[in-house]
Amino acid sequence: MTIQYTLELVGTFFFAISGALAMQDKEQDWFGAGFTGFVTAIGGGTIRDIMLGSYPLVWIGDINFLYAVLIGVVAAIVFFRVFIRLRRTFLFFDTIGISFFTILGAEKAIGLGVRPEIAAIMGMFTAVMGGVIRDTLTNEIPVIFRKEIYATACLAGAIVYLVLDLNTPLERNYNLMIAISFIIIIRLLAVKFKLSLPGFRGAKRTP
Repeated sequence: MTIQYTLELVGTFFFAISGALAMQDKEQDWFGAGFTGFVTAIGGGTIRDIMLGSYPLVWIGDINFLYAVLIGVVAAIVFFRVFIRLRRTFLFFDTIGISFFTILGAEKAIGLGVRPEIAAIMGMFTAVMGGVIRDTLTNEIPVIFRKEIYATACLAGAIVYLVLDLNTPLERNYNLMIAISFIIIIRLLAVKFKLSLPGFRGAKRTP
């Protein structure tokens, strides 16, 4: 297996865990947790492929992605007590998931012939839209609408990857790992030090 394919499966696995763990306080059964893990893991990639006209969808064309989701959900259920005892477990799995999916989404978009600017956006969509669906299903404010660095880290990471891939002689696998590490570091530093972008302040209406 190529490193890209392996990372796609690993990212799917981590996102399935994060989706299932998001149901821990929602009084849902195993099916509810499994369904949330499933849509979290495949949601972003599905939206990306539909927008780019890439068929069949990844998880339909390759059964291994469904197996990765299943293993992730089962792991979240079996090791649930272990996971919830670990500090920031949900953050860890979500960060790993978005970092992998961002770069792989951007790379797939480039492979389909779109411009680098569009590829960067597709990478971000791949990473965050599964989480948006997850937060919507769990009745939470989607993380991209909260005042924290999330989608911005994904977009920056996608840009780093594309710049390296298109303008440097580095091997592709090195580019992948550098960009993935960049997203992970930015995201974890943002959470640790509570970094955020400046708030948006619209003009006040006059009576």
